[in-house]
Formats: sequence, structure tokens, C-alpha cells
Amino acid sequence: MHTLAAWNGGPGPWILFFPLIWAAVVIGVAGVLRRTVWRGRRGPWRMVDDPRPSGDSPLAVLGRRFASGEIDEDEYWRRLSVLDEQFGRKGGAA
Repeated sequence: MHTLAAWNGGPGPWILFFPLIWAAVVIGVAGVLRRTVWRGRRGPWRMVDDPRPSGDSPLAVLGRRFASGEIDEDEYWRRLSVLDEQFGRKGGAA
């Protein structure tokens, strides 16, 4: 009876490379998925017209300045109304 790892007629020690090849394939697929799909909103398909203020938009800067205490509430609402007129924010200020 011949075994798979026998040198005479069988695949020999090359049979040990098949698990390594499958491990490389699985790691490669996981790496590609991690860099693309699993990134979530940071991927290249992010919506451009995101209604939330982000980055250095004027509304985001104003909100950060108010949150850090640089400006008071009256100044915040005054500047927000100017930004609403200028940029036409949907929904208006509450």
C-alpha cells in the first residue's frame, strides 16, 4: 500500500506545500478585503454630498470653536445664521 507522502510514485514532500499555498491565498484575500471593503466609509466610494460637516468645512470649524469655548453661544448663533445664508444649509438652524 502506497501513502501520499511516499517518494516512489507519490507526490513526495511537495504535498506539504499545498497548505502553504492555501494559507497564502487566504491571507491575500483577507488583505484585499481589509484594504477595500472593510474600510467602510473611508473607501473610494464615499458619498460626496454627505450632509454632516466634516474636515475643515465652515460649519465644522464653527462647531469646534463653540465646543472649545473660543466663542460664546450668541456669537455661535450669529455666525451660524450667516453661514446658513451663504451656504444654504438644508433644514435650517433649530
